[in-house]
Amino acid sequence: MEQTTQLVLEPVDNERLANLCGALDQNLRQIETALDVSIARRGERFTIKGSSDEAAGRAAEALKRFYARADDHLSLDDLQLELMEIAARAPSAVGNSAAAPVLLTRKNELHGRTPRQVDYLRNIQDHDITFGIGPAGTGKTYLAVASAVDAFEREKVERIILTRPAVEAGERLGFLPGDLAQKIDPYLRPLYDALYDLMGFERAGKLFERGAIEIAPLAFMRGRTLNHAFIILDEAQNTTPEQMKMFLTRIGFGAKAVVTGDLTQVDLPRGAKSGLLEAREVLAQVRGIAFTEFQKDDVVRHPLVMRIVEAYDRQTAREARALRREQREKDHPHGEEADRPEDRRG
Repeated sequence: MEQTTQLVLEPVDNERLANLCGALDQNLRQIETALDVSIARRGERFTIKGSSDEAAGRAAEALKRFYARADDHLSLDDLQLELMEIAARAPSAVGNSAAAPVLLTRKNELHGRTPRQVDYLRNIQDHDITFGIGPAGTGKTYLAVASAVDAFEREKVERIILTRPAVEAGERLGFLPGDLAQKIDPYLRPLYDALYDLMGFERAGKLFERGAIEIAPLAFMRGRTLNHAFIILDEAQNTTPEQMKMFLTRIGFGAKAVVTGDLTQVDLPRGAKSGLLEAREVLAQVRGIAFTEFQKDDVVRHPLVMRIVEAYDRQTAREARALRREQREKDHPHGEEADRPEDRRG
């Protein structure tokens, strides 16, 4: 049943109201999408309808919060990020970001925006090897690169090495145009983008020229020993167990490694086991290694991304139930075993 909340924003200021609502009320639409409410406005009076008092109340608090800052135009990016914080975290957890590690990058405001992101950053600082596992949009790669930049700027490491499997769905580099560097660049582009964002294009370019930053496909790591370096293995769900073992045994003195991946997006050939999955099983109890398991409520992207992840999770659960029913029907073709209650739901 829908719950309705009435809100009057005071003192009345038409310019601030315009900045709050945005062109064609686009900011209000963003709030509606992120918090799952509907908002109607007449002047400074807002009517908010939500599925619960809590949802409508969150939207009202968001409107008050943004109105207080609406002396200037509200950035759509900042609006979306703050909305994700409001939607994803309980009120008692909002203050956690203040205790997050401070990272020395070009983006002074960079910090963990959810409790798991804060734990992830702490794990990276406190452990020599850290695994970040979870769905797209949870900040696994970006925060790992930010931690690498921070360590480099503080002179804790001498270089940054970023690597990932060059091809997810088969070794077919030969079909791509250009030399080897041009062939592998598309697969490593997300890492370039994060570095340029955190260091600036010019500074990152100079460090590439000096060899202080290196980006390479995972195959190039074989036979190397990496000392005094910050190494990130991205898209690790697409490594084989042999590749994962090879990578982890490259770690040398004074080095720190972060491994990131999403186990729901494995592109290895059917039947092949993911090196990331095996590492999580084999290394779970090894001292000095930390695991951070991100969930869908850690997604910090467009507000719809969290709902997309939830929708796919529900579909995966439905498919799993259907497979279990099909298997039981094969095992008991004459109906000796009745459907279990959990298989009759959804």
